[in-house]
Amino acid sequence: MAGTAHSVKKAQTERIRMDESDAVGHVAARTEARPLLLGHRGARPLSHFRLATAKENIPPENTHACFEYALANGCDGFEFDVRATRDGRLVICHNAWVRGYKVSASSFETVCARCRMILPRLEDVLSVFGNRAYLDIEVKVPGCEPRIVEAIRKHRPSSGFMVSSFLPQVLRRLHHLDRSVPLGYVCNRASNLGAWRELPIRVFLPHHKLITKHLVEHVHERGIQIYTWTVNREAELRQFAEWGVDGLISDDPKLLHRVFRRPAPMVSKSRA
Repeated sequence: MAGTAHSVKKAQTERIRMDESDAVGHVAARTEARPLLLGHRGARPLSHFRLATAKENIPPENTHACFEYALANGCDGFEFDVRATRDGRLVICHNAWVRGYKVSASSFETVCARCRMILPRLEDVLSVFGNRAYLDIEVKVPGCEPRIVEAIRKHRPSSGFMVSSFLPQVLRRLHHLDRSVPLGYVCNRASNLGAWRELPIRVFLPHHKLITKHLVEHVHERGIQIYTWTVNREAELRQFAEWGVDGLISDDPKLLHRVFRRPAPMVSKSRA
């Protein structure tokens, strides 16, 4: 059993190294010591989820300041959301609607005016953070895949990245446009849990409530990495790391740093 698990892990790492993206291989090597640690939208106040009572001084999510906050507090990188405006700008924005305006039906200038700030664009994030952070680029809508690929080709990250989505059609389109772009399938429903087997992905990202030890082992047997989100409790972080989850996404970068500040083997001795 120990030998089998070791062989699976070795095969997984070798498969990633042979792929087109050297950055993903670099990340795989780092996760041998501990999971990859990513801030969700950079970071989010836990008081919003009633997990903390004290006021937290956290910059607005999905902004450069919030991404800097995640890195300064120990994350390896961060997840962020990409949408397209009516005039084709790739903006970092989670919600489809902003103060009564639909992002896809509004110009970049209009959306920024409603947000009362200049929204970061994908190109900006790739340029500023691509050489010092792992980037999980979540595509929220179909139709912008060619522009996503174009931006990545112009500013290809050198510290690891993937393009993820809940939408299988987006992942298939991205793969058709550029097979070298590492892809991840995000899943939050048990009814969609099996879809990862049919997609051209390198990372599977089920919600933390869907994670089981058996699922982690099954995904690894297919030579695919498994990340989970959004994990904001220490006990769950430790459990998932013990099971061999490759990446952990949390709203709380400080929690991630506190739990994993002393690197330890990600797998138990029985599986080493």
